[in-house]
Amino acid sequence: MKKTMILKVTALILGMVSTASISLKAQSVTKKPKLTVLNIASQGMNITPAQAGNMVRRELAKVQSFEVMDKYDVMYLVDKHGLKIDNCYGKICLLDVAKVIKSDKMFTGSIERYQRSITITFRMIDVASQSVEKVEVMEFLYLPENLKIMVSMTIRKMLGLEINKELLASLSEKNKLADAINTPTADRLKLNGPRMGFTMFTGTTADLLAKPEFEGGFDANPVMFQFGYQIETQYLNSGNFQALFEFIPTITGLDQGLFIPSLSILNGIRSNKSGWEFAFGPTVSLTKQSEGYYQNDEWVRITPEMDRSTITEPITTRLDSRGDFAISPGFVFALGKTFRSGKLNIPVNAYVIPGRDGIRFGISFGYNSRKSKY
Repeated sequence: MKKTMILKVTALILGMVSTASISLKAQSVTKKPKLTVLNIASQGMNITPAQAGNMVRRELAKVQSFEVMDKYDVMYLVDKHGLKIDNCYGKICLLDVAKVIKSDKMFTGSIERYQRSITITFRMIDVASQSVEKVEVMEFLYLPENLKIMVSMTIRKMLGLEINKELLASLSEKNKLADAINTPTADRLKLNGPRMGFTMFTGTTADLLAKPEFEGGFDANPVMFQFGYQIETQYLNSGNFQALFEFIPTITGLDQGLFIPSLSILNGIRSNKSGWEFAFGPTVSLTKQSEGYYQNDEWVRITPEMDRSTITEPITTRLDSRGDFAISPGFVFALGKTFRSGKLNIPVNAYVIPGRDGIRFGISFGYNSRKSKY
């Protein structure tokens, strides 16, 4: 009986000791320093100190290293004790607030714009030692749409946590790693705008254009003026280059009384740094054509009245001013460079369209005004 009682008491004591040990361990694991963020100073940014403070508070909560005081609790205590925190960014003021709200650590700093850069400065103050425990200063390119990422990176670097080095480089070192993040669309070369220039026909096409109209020619010089408009859309942007589709409707020959509409759809690659560009793609023109055949090296146009069954020569289709409008396809290869003067872009392009009836060359230029978001 006595032995049984001793065993029960021993088991009870061991159970109590074990429970206390587990409780203490749980407390040691879950106990985190209480950290408070008030406002974060903001200068030259489209964000208020209160909004900046909320952003920092959220990013600190994500790292799960502190018990970050909720903004509503902060507001309640500030109102309850009549604290003035509008310009409370320094250590003395923050320590006074910390004593009232009983916070272990205070977090402060600033987000400032300097021309084309953003500088983020964060300081963590240890209340017990009344000293600045950690300081971190980071400078980024002026990309305000990525401010939350910048804040997160600065916090993680301050706390010694791993950060994405490639992303950091793209946000802070434009010349080292240029991409769609650190050179946003506002800085991309966008060349929508009018185009004008000259085109020159060669070979058989040039001969046909020069022939008189009664022979099916156009009484035209093979060098013609053309004008149009370029519409482009970017589908890839990486490094200093962008890939894009270009849609270029043009009208040729008005200077000689002709109307030759065309549409080119080009796939191009462009260097935003140097302005050089190469593009290629199909083009279609609307030209007057007719069917006929060659007899003794003379072109004979087939008219509706003619009996095709009596024609022994091969029938072909060619340019003919007496014919009907038809689509004439081709393929364009173009090379160009954009010259810049302030916000003015002046693209100059040369192109070639090979064909069975002759090669067509051309040169064009245009202009537009570069608009910046910032």
